[in-house]
Amino acid sequence: MLPCKRATVHAVYMATQAQRAVLITGGSSGIGLGLAKRYLQEGHRVVITGRSPDRLAAIAEQLPGIETLTSDIGSPHERQELADHIGHSMPELDILINNAGIQRRVAIAADDAPWADAQNEIDVLLAGPIHLGRLLLPYLLAHGRPSVLVNVTSGGAYIPQPFAPLYSAAKAALHSYTVNLRHALQATPCRVVELIPPAVATALAGPGHNHGADPEQFCDTVFPLLDGSQPEVGFGPTSQPAFTDRLTTEHRAFQAAADRFPVPLYQPIDTGKPADN
Repeated sequence: MLPCKRATVHAVYMATQAQRAVLITGGSSGIGLGLAKRYLQEGHRVVITGRSPDRLAAIAEQLPGIETLTSDIGSPHERQELADHIGHSMPELDILINNAGIQRRVAIAADDAPWADAQNEIDVLLAGPIHLGRLLLPYLLAHGRPSVLVNVTSGGAYIPQPFAPLYSAAKAALHSYTVNLRHALQATPCRVVELIPPAVATALAGPGHNHGADPEQFCDTVFPLLDGSQPEVGFGPTSQPAFTDRLTTEHRAFQAAADRFPVPLYQPIDTGKPADN
């Protein structure tokens, strides 16, 4: 897979009856599990990861057909192991959803925890999806079919949250990287989607902090929009005109500046056969 100059690729990004191979990190609860259920219901092959073997085993009993892998996305070694496993067991990967996350609700002035706690948060939220995306992109591109890489950020990436400052900063950095990744893949059949949840009532921040939108309603709304046809997908506050207008302004500014210093881009891979949509 070598970078090349920009080219134009036309592909159809739409839901079809063809089975897709889907990997969702952090799929043992919350948004990840909600999306996994929906992909499974549509007949797709779904692999989810999580850190708790017991939790994953319980989900496997509840959802026949789902595949589970114990993996800590914060660990570089375990990310490599996960990528190696996917390469052997699911090289036809079509959809990667980088969803795994943690949130430390600790204000800057009150944060006296060991640095290892902060580093782990950065590793899970930022290093994890960037590294795993790099490891799995060869599979998303190799088959030549339309594929989708989804990075889950947050409304906090755009409006910093004093109660979770490091979480907000890591998600803001992931948003920035996602914009550049989309630019780098524009000539290929792989679309890059940023899923931007507002507060959703999951267990992300631990007991007592599960306020926000209903997870089922959130997943019902965003699921059909993760087909690669939209660069960003929001819900509630992150789908309102005041927010989407900001995204439009960002897009225009990025496009105006992106070519000041030309960079190599990923190239589409010639598989020798027509892509199947």
